[in-house]
Amino acid sequence: MSKFFYKGRIEKKPKHESFGFNTKRAVKPGSAELPLKLTVTSEQRKQELASVAAEHQLVVNITVDDTAEENIQELDVVISKPITATFDKKPNRNDPCSCGSGKKYKKCCA
Repeated sequence: MSKFFYKGRIEKKPKHESFGFNTKRAVKPGSAELPLKLTVTSEQRKQELASVAAEHQLVVNITVDDTAEENIQELDVVISKPITATFDKKPNRNDPCSCGSGKKYKKCCA
């Protein structure tokens, strides 16, 4: 039997905060609360990545390990965020033309 037909207490839908979902996302990766964890194979590469992180104002923990593979995926994800493409608005038919002639767009450049 469905809970809609039950005449007792109706349970409300649970809120996401009470079940562990992070809906606010206040802590950003690369900040002091959540530093990026990188693994490199040499001291020279560590200095390069430290300068890149300082340029982008990120906090990183870099470990040097000769036997492990280089893992800088977290840094690549934070640095190469996609940029939203914006386009100029096309004028409507009855708006003045953008070329500066003073005519309506439909009579000039349409």
